[in-house]
Order: sequence, then structure tokens, then C-alpha cells
Amino acid sequence: MSRIDVYYYGILGDINHMAKNKEFTIDKLLTEAVKKGASDVHLIADQVPVLRINGEVVRLNDYDPVPEDAIIYALKEIVPDPKTTRTFITKLESSNDFDFSYEIKGVSRFRVNVCSRMYKKGMVIRIIPFEPSTISELHLPPAIESFADYTHGLILITGPTGSGKSSTIAALIDLINKTQKKHIVSIEDPIEYVFEDKECIVSQRQVGFDTENFQTGVKYALRQDPDVIFIGEIRDIETLDAALNAAETGHLVVSTLHTNDSVQTINRITNMYEPEQRKYLRQKLAFCMRATLSQKLIPTIDGKSRRPACELLVFTPTIQDLIMKDEIESIYELVKAGSFDKMITLNSSLYQLYKAGYIDQETALNNSNRKNELNQMFRGIYYGVSND
Repeated sequence: MSRIDVYYYGILGDINHMAKNKEFTIDKLLTEAVKKGASDVHLIADQVPVLRINGEVVRLNDYDPVPEDAIIYALKEIVPDPKTTRTFITKLESSNDFDFSYEIKGVSRFRVNVCSRMYKKGMVIRIIPFEPSTISELHLPPAIESFADYTHGLILITGPTGSGKSSTIAALIDLINKTQKKHIVSIEDPIEYVFEDKECIVSQRQVGFDTENFQTGVKYALRQDPDVIFIGEIRDIETLDAALNAAETGHLVVSTLHTNDSVQTINRITNMYEPEQRKYLRQKLAFCMRATLSQKLIPTIDGKSRRPACELLVFTPTIQDLIMKDEIESIYELVKAGSFDKMITLNSSLYQLYKAGYIDQETALNNSNRKNELNQMFRGIYYGVSND
């Protein structure tokens, strides 16, 4: 018997380990999380399960603390394909960090991250609805719907972890799927929303199974007759190069970055390159980029939901010129004045949420990157803003 088999039968297969923990089963917990409207589930060895609801962590004290053996057994139960079980067990032994998807029929899909904390295995599980919400249902700027009509270029959806980037991209892909006749290729790690073909062909490829990595996935996607390419995340310069090349050659490319606003997004991309490469990179960005959308999810006053605050940058000829001249910090002033292009700053979005009664001033200020400017808006002395 191999070491892996010993591991499998000795730990994963020992159902008697569950005897002390009869109240916990992974499907029961995940179903409860969906019913409670949670966005995430945390399983930490020797602690009770934790949910994230409306941005706040909530401990489920009606559960017993879950031992590591039970977490490992649960991992074995939700491995996505029996054919991959041996590969999965090898990963479990050799890696402290990896991702996969799981589905409970009639309940929801889930993105599972396996992690290690203080030498013990745990899980963080993101809840992914079966059907993506629409742009309107997500309360996003209506201008985002125009992204579906772009035929080429790079669109970046940015924001911190848990800011709703995946939901926004799913809404955009679903809109294209319903209204265009195109081939959409996604490269994801792991696959989150699953799309059925509507007007489009949607080819979803998972890193580690269908393709080696994001860079390779984009390279070979170009040989698969794509119109739209979705890259789950730009993590390195190689993936960014591949995304820009795809956009430059006439494809619409959509991806994500962990940045907080439009200026930071452009600076992050530029700073990934060596100084001597940046002039050429800025020219390429100016030619390839179509828009950036930065977003945060803000808890509402009643504590029952969250609303997105967004900063939308559209790459107009003036914006392109500023990028080529390396006057990136000047872009923000154009976004503020860019209502004719349906651009909006994060502060304007926060102010609108405040005026609509969804959030209070303190919450708005806590989520602003430019607090002095937002304070001026509250006082009604900024660009003629009135508090009437």
C-alpha cells in the first residue's frame, strides 16, 4: 500500500472520526450558509464554523468546534471529480494552498480555497449563485452595459477581495451571452459561474486541468477563434503581456486586478515593468485599454445588504494622451469632469449612496481614498454640490 493510500484510508476514510462531531456535515453547513445569505464560509480547525454576512463575520455557536480530521474528511467529500481524487490527495499532502469548485444541486455553487493555519488544514468557501445577477440587480452604473458592445480592447474590473468583481464580470459575460453571437473563452482558477450557451458559445477552461496557467491559456485561446477572452486574474507580468497582446490583436479581453481606483490601476500596471520598458508600455495601454471599473461593497445603514461604490474610467482620446505623456495623476481630474462619458469617481458614487439614504457620512468617509474632497461634497461646496 502506497503512502497516499495509507493517507487516504487512515485519515480521509475513517468515518469514526466524525463520531464526536455528528452535527457537522459540509453540505448541511453550506446549505445553511446559502439560506442565511452569507457570502463566505470559514472552516478553521478546532473552531466553530464562521460565516460572512453583509461583510461581517458571524460565528455559528450552535455547532461544535470542528477538528482538523473532520475538515480533511469534508474535503474528500467535495472533491469535484472522482477521477481527480488521487491528484487531490497528492495536493493535500504537498500544498497548503489550492482552489477548486463544488456544487450542491438545487442549492448553489462554491469556490473552495484550501489553506493551512498554524500547521492545520482549513477552508474558505465563497458562495457562487447558479445564475449571475444582472448589472441592474447589482446596482452597478448602467454605463457598464455598453462594455458588451465593445469589439476589442482590455477592460479591467478592480477592487479588494470580496468587492464583487466576480459578480460584475459574470453579469457582463451573461449580457454578452444573451445579446451577441460570439465565442467567449474564459480562463479561470477555479471556474466559478457556469454559463450555458445562449446566443454565444462559452468555453470555460480551468487552470491546472484544462490549461497549464493563465499565460498559456490566453496564448492558446487565440487559436480557438475567440471574440471575448475572460482571464480570471492578472497575477504577473506574463499574464498581463498575454492580455495586452490579445487586446491588441482585435479581441475583447476582460480581467481583474486588486487595485482601489483608476489611477492606482494604471500605476500598478506600469510599475510591473522595468523603467526602460514603460514608455512603450504606456503607448500600448493607451491603444489597448477601453475602461476600468473599481468597486467596493459598502454595508447599508439597516445592516441588511451592501451596495457597490464604483469608480468608472473610460479611455477617451484625452485620457490616452495623458497616459502616453506619463501624466497619469492628472487622469483623476478628468474622471471628475467626465459625466459626458458616464465616468464617475468613487467619491461621487459614495456621495450618491449617502444622498439616497443607503449609507451615512461616517461609512462614506471610511471608504473614501480622498476624504477631504468628500467632506467638501458633504458641505455642498464642491463642484456646486448641494445638500438640499
